[in-house]
Amino acid sequence: MSNVPQQRISTSQQTQASLSIWGWGGLGVVLFLVTFGPFAIFYLAFYIFCFIVGGFAVTLLYGKINSEKHLEKCEHSYLPPTQIGILKTLDEMKLEMKPIKIDRRLTGSSFIDEPLQQVIQFALRDYIQYWYYTLSEDESFLLEIRQTLQNALVQFSTRSKEVDWQPYFTTRLVDDFATHLRVFRKAQDRLAEREDKQRDITEELVDSFFEAEVEMERKICRDVVCTSHKDEEGFLRDLCELLLYLLLPPGDFHNKNMRYFLREVLARGVLLPLINQLSDPDYINQFVIWMIQDSSCNYEAFMNILKLTDKPAELEAVKDKVLEELQYLRSLDTAGDDINVIKNQINSLLFVKKVCETRIQRLHSGKEVDALKLAANFGKLCVIPLDHILIHNIALQFFMDFMQAAGAQAELFFWLTVEGYRVTAQQQLEAMQSWQKDGKKQPSATKGLLKAAALGVYEQYLSDKASPRVQVDEASVTTLGEKLQKDDPTPEIFDEIQRNVYDMMLRDERYYPSFKQSPLYVRMLAELDMLKEPSYRGSDDGDGESFNGSPTGSINLSLDDLSNSCHDESMHLHAFISDTGVCNDHGKTYALYAITVFRRSHDGSEDCWKTYRRYSDFHDFHMRITEQFENLASILKLPGKKTFNNMDRDFLEKRKKDLNAYLQLLLNPEMVKACPTLIPYVYDFLENKAYSKGKGEFARKVDTFVNPLRSSMRNVSNAVKSLPDSLAEGMTKVSDNMGRMSERLGQDIKQSILKVPPLLPKTDIDPEHCRVSAQLDDNVDDNIPLRVMLLLMDEVFDLKEKNQWLRRNIKNLLQQLIRATYGDTINRKIVDHVDYMTSPEQVADYVKKFRDSYWPNGILAETLPRRDKSIRMRTRIAAKTSLLGIMPDEMKHIIGADTTRKGILRVFDMFQYQPMNRRLVYVFLEGFLETMFPQYKFPELFVKLHSRSPRIHRYSQKLKSSSLKR
Repeated sequence: MSNVPQQRISTSQQTQASLSIWGWGGLGVVLFLVTFGPFAIFYLAFYIFCFIVGGFAVTLLYGKINSEKHLEKCEHSYLPPTQIGILKTLDEMKLEMKPIKIDRRLTGSSFIDEPLQQVIQFALRDYIQYWYYTLSEDESFLLEIRQTLQNALVQFSTRSKEVDWQPYFTTRLVDDFATHLRVFRKAQDRLAEREDKQRDITEELVDSFFEAEVEMERKICRDVVCTSHKDEEGFLRDLCELLLYLLLPPGDFHNKNMRYFLREVLARGVLLPLINQLSDPDYINQFVIWMIQDSSCNYEAFMNILKLTDKPAELEAVKDKVLEELQYLRSLDTAGDDINVIKNQINSLLFVKKVCETRIQRLHSGKEVDALKLAANFGKLCVIPLDHILIHNIALQFFMDFMQAAGAQAELFFWLTVEGYRVTAQQQLEAMQSWQKDGKKQPSATKGLLKAAALGVYEQYLSDKASPRVQVDEASVTTLGEKLQKDDPTPEIFDEIQRNVYDMMLRDERYYPSFKQSPLYVRMLAELDMLKEPSYRGSDDGDGESFNGSPTGSINLSLDDLSNSCHDESMHLHAFISDTGVCNDHGKTYALYAITVFRRSHDGSEDCWKTYRRYSDFHDFHMRITEQFENLASILKLPGKKTFNNMDRDFLEKRKKDLNAYLQLLLNPEMVKACPTLIPYVYDFLENKAYSKGKGEFARKVDTFVNPLRSSMRNVSNAVKSLPDSLAEGMTKVSDNMGRMSERLGQDIKQSILKVPPLLPKTDIDPEHCRVSAQLDDNVDDNIPLRVMLLLMDEVFDLKEKNQWLRRNIKNLLQQLIRATYGDTINRKIVDHVDYMTSPEQVADYVKKFRDSYWPNGILAETLPRRDKSIRMRTRIAAKTSLLGIMPDEMKHIIGADTTRKGILRVFDMFQYQPMNRRLVYVFLEGFLETMFPQYKFPELFVKLHSRSPRIHRYSQKLKSSSLKR
């Protein structure tokens, strides 16, 4: 029992002790919180945490120091077996290393190898060595790289020697360019048809371009590669890796580090910068100017470009340069004869300034003027006789379109077909007579074929079954039918009916008289460059200057000046030769006549200026007006030429008097009243501008070929005689739109008489949805030059819009021009030219130009900053002027001046969009690789690479949906 109280006492003591502990503890906490505040507990926890972290940091630092000391002791410790083995291995490796011997021969030609080795050396120095030497001084890697590059170049050179490059340069390259131009033209046409142009016009044109490419290529669209920088780099990497597989030895290719390194260098260091430069529109414009730098600047072409441009930025850039030049000229301190030169320069610049300002104002106001509509209501148009129209390719095309619209194409086709029949029959009958004289055997089928041809003409146009039928006197038709049945046909058998048809077309108000009042007639004059346009007058600076379009070149219009045009009958003009001088230009001496011109307007204001003309200008002007106004030939007499002593002072004074008398007679009021349409020609001749001759040097020599509006020009008979396809062109081809004459008959005649292979059968392929080369006729004579000429002409000048008759005549004219220039050796000349362009000397020259361009004086060229916008705009104007200025007058006479201008400007516009230029560069690259490696499946590879485009999938879905609807 005594133990129980003791347990109770000990328990109570424990309880009291615990209570005292909690009590004192709680009191301590309360005092701590009262003393240090409620947040003191957080401070305490933070101090404890810092203490622990500090302890760990000290421990780690101490351990690191001790570990480093231990490792250092171990590194310097003596390990005999390991050290001896490593040193022996290093010594053996050094003994095995031998200098790599590099064979510097690459292509087998010392002309090419020397500059090519320099290119390799510069490339290694500037693209690899500059960073490699910061990593290692070992030369072996650089030598291996050089050896690998040389091996690839050797393989490339060997392969290129085995390739026949003639088909590529004469067919594939031209086809790629022409097809690219066709796609661009289709994109332009689609953009013109769209009315809801919400986005930027450049973006819309690029989209339309690649949509047209999908329709053309079907399985390929290069939009992703040409518009996405990331996808372009991926495409180039894939392509470079494939080329390395073809060119490198297997050991080097399977070395991944080496392969990836070379792939990146080629893709991003070589190909990508090169493609960026080649596709830059400004670089292309500079290259065009450089290519045509030998040709002199054409004033007329420059003014035409200012008239046709629709970019205000280009006009502003030209205007700024003009103002800069004006400020410089006005600051010059000159006297004597120099002041006249300066005044003429200032007047010319003021005129250009006025042209730019008027054009800019018109573009900003949106009041664009249709020059054809304006010309139709402005004065009297030049009248071209019907007989001239019928024997001029360009004029006949417009008259043919008019007659088709009037439902009278049968009469026109009949007249043309008879012309072809008559000339061909004359040729064959003359050949038969010569065979008889020489005692040769006469072909028995000749007369039968001629009779069949005559019956074919009769059946197609004159018989009761003809549809449509030529409306002529029934008695004449009946008489003709009897002659064809009884007698052998003669060349003149259709002459009477042909004359009746001609008189009907000439006098019937529905035909030629209505044609002269139609818009087609005005368009014809524009193509012939025979439209006159109003002139600019005066300037903001008050100095008088004047310029007027000539019959061979039109310039800007000004609606504000229309009422003050040179056709105003109340204007009076007086001119006389005030001075004569002798000039020397590049070794050529000629006389120059200063003509002072006074012009008084109806309001009493007067203008005065001086213009300078040579005797050859007077002679050309005289030829031009006497051709247009035949009655003047007997009235106006130009002083004759003199071969010797024509620079004698007395002779020049005499000629000055004679030319003055010529001018006074020309400006006589009675002469002006008798020939009111002569006034524009006189104004054009006396304007203060460089006189544009109507005939170039080549045109003067072959005047009857290039100027079909002369009174002495050849007729259709002579033209057809000189064509190899005369009978088929005259009878069958000229009436394609009629489609009634037997095509088999024409082919039989060609095969039996003219010995020409039969034509290829016509296909149902739409030429607008296939490559240009798909429409080539492989049986055409002079195949190679015609591929080049016809492919480019068809697409550049859009000749498919012309009727088939004009296209075939252009083709024949080109055949004539080629044969007259080169004869039958044209194929050989083209092959020789291709061989020359790929000769070792020329290839070496290309490599040297590449070396000098990228490493001038052996130093890597710095990346040039982007040129100022105004400079780029003036470069565009200069490039367009150069392109338009080099076009010969002969080309304008064959296909038309307006068509020529539009074609040249279309080519220029095509190069002003970088994504499209990239597409053309890749097309050329793909064609080059397919030609270089024909045994590999490059076409299939490019289809796979370019089929990633979303446009391909959309086009496929569109085709599927359209096929389901059918």
